[in-house]
Amino acid sequence: MRKKIAGVVINFFIRAVVGMALIFFINQYVIPPDSSINVGLNAVSFLTSGTLGIPGVGLLYGIMCYKIL
Repeated sequence: MRKKIAGVVINFFIRAVVGMALIFFINQYVIPPDSSINVGLNAVSFLTSGTLGIPGVGLLYGIMCYKIL
């Protein structure tokens, strides 16, 4: 039981760190600096990318794109 919980927590943090790194990379090098599509690096982004992984990062950018329509 403890190994299963530890595995879930480690998996969550790995996905969260990779997601935050991906958001940072996209904000710095892919999107122009004066764009309004940038996703912030905050607790909501951390939880979303940790829970959903890379599709969660895509979801965050999709929400930002929808917001500017």
